[in-house]
Amino acid sequence: MAVVWTISQLERQTSDDGVTVAHWTASDSEVIGEVTHTGNSYGSSSFTPDSSAGDFVAYADLTEAAVVVWVKANIGDSMVSDTETSIANQITISKVPVSVAGVPW
Repeated sequence: MAVVWTISQLERQTSDDGVTVAHWTASDSEVIGEVTHTGNSYGSSSFTPDSSAGDFVAYADLTEAAVVVWVKANIGDSMVSDTETSIANQITISKVPVSVAGVPW
């Protein structure tokens, strides 16, 4: 299992193409037999772009991998770890549910 981080949407300033918000998803899954157990998390990270900075990247030049690095740096190692632990816990609970819904007939 390995959590995959993706960027689902970006918000940007039209004046300088600076990204102001990155919406992200982290997810993982485990297949057991014919059942796929999944876990995921969604969030957003805010940024204050500075088009005069030496490390500024124009919108057209961005890659998803670069923005994932920004997001992880923005939320911090502890939150990255907590998010990935939560996803692993979701998968564990899916494999051995602690509650179920249905009817007995």
